[in-house]
Amino acid sequence: MSAAVASAPAAAHSGEGRIGLRGNLRHIGALVRRNALQIKQDPESMFDAVLMPIIFTLLFVYVFGGAVGGSLGGDRTVYVNYVIPGLMAMGGLNIAMSVGTGVNDDFNKGVMDRFRTMPIARSSVLIAKLIVESGRMMVSTIILLTVAFLIGFDLKTGPLELLAAIALALAFGASLTWIFMLLGLTLKTPQAVQGMGFLVIMPLQFGSSIFAPPGTMPGWLEAFTKYNPLSQLADAARALLNGEGAVAHPVMITLGWAIVITAVTAPLAVSKFRNKT
Repeated sequence: MSAAVASAPAAAHSGEGRIGLRGNLRHIGALVRRNALQIKQDPESMFDAVLMPIIFTLLFVYVFGGAVGGSLGGDRTVYVNYVIPGLMAMGGLNIAMSVGTGVNDDFNKGVMDRFRTMPIARSSVLIAKLIVESGRMMVSTIILLTVAFLIGFDLKTGPLELLAAIALALAFGASLTWIFMLLGLTLKTPQAVQGMGFLVIMPLQFGSSIFAPPGTMPGWLEAFTKYNPLSQLADAARALLNGEGAVAHPVMITLGWAIVITAVTAPLAVSKFRNKT
């Protein structure tokens, strides 16, 4: 009897493999509800998802729209149709960064330690985070598109292409979430995660085709944008929404990036969560 009692904590800590699919789904659902209730109790945590798409859209359209729209052979209206698909690509990156600081803060407060003492799959904690953050990305994207239509965005294809562009942006944003959860589990403080996040975000955002055509950039920077996954996502979204340019190639490249990023960083994040001290 005493041996069985002594082995119970170890089983709770390492018995992840004994939990079936139904149990895993139940645990993920419970953790999703917990995270959603946290957002309900702290609505300020939605400020980035709600306000950033509005601010970025108005800022770039009305500050740079006239100049960049002119270089595209039109005016500010032309730039709206150019930049909105790019902002869809950028939104997931900004929200993913906040996940890393949140995970790090939860560990510093001991929340994650309590989860690790429970007989639940270690991956379920991170998957629940991923699901809730994907929901925040969806809210952010809907707000972005609402503002876009109000200021003159012209959908030149149809609702199926619009849904495909949204799904592609969410899939890529979800893969980035694993990167920032790994950073949150690796670095010591939320400030370090945020600092490292900006070092990753800034070159990817501005060294891309999100805000301006790469053809006007220096040769070395144009070469960087060509391989930047955010450029591929922005180009895919433009092709889907504007009906211009090849669709299959940038879509496949973006999906390939999302799969590779997830395949590499998700196991590392789960392993780090399991072994972090």
